[in-house]
Amino acid sequence: MTSDQPGEAGAPVDVSALAVNVTVPEALRWTDIWRGQEFTLSTLNIRLLPDGTLAAKAYGRPTAGGRGAYVSFPVPADRPELTALVAAAATRASELWAAHRGLG
Repeated sequence: MTSDQPGEAGAPVDVSALAVNVTVPEALRWTDIWRGQEFTLSTLNIRLLPDGTLAAKAYGRPTAGGRGAYVSFPVPADRPELTALVAAAATRASELWAAHRGLG
């Protein structure tokens, strides 16, 4: 993702990634299995790809408790409420980025 805005020495700024982490509301959380262990998925990592589309992965903790492994899971495509959450999160993130106030 290259911007026409100049960076240092007037060169275009090449942004290699834009990502946001989003907490999945309790009512939308789901479970999935990895290596025989059930995980409750409670966080989404949403990335803006260079072509303008979004990619999302889900993360969570073992349902039985404990730390467990840091494993990504696909976001179910058949859950329109999750698709809507991803889109709303991306829109909100764009608003927050646009309103940034520079380095603190």
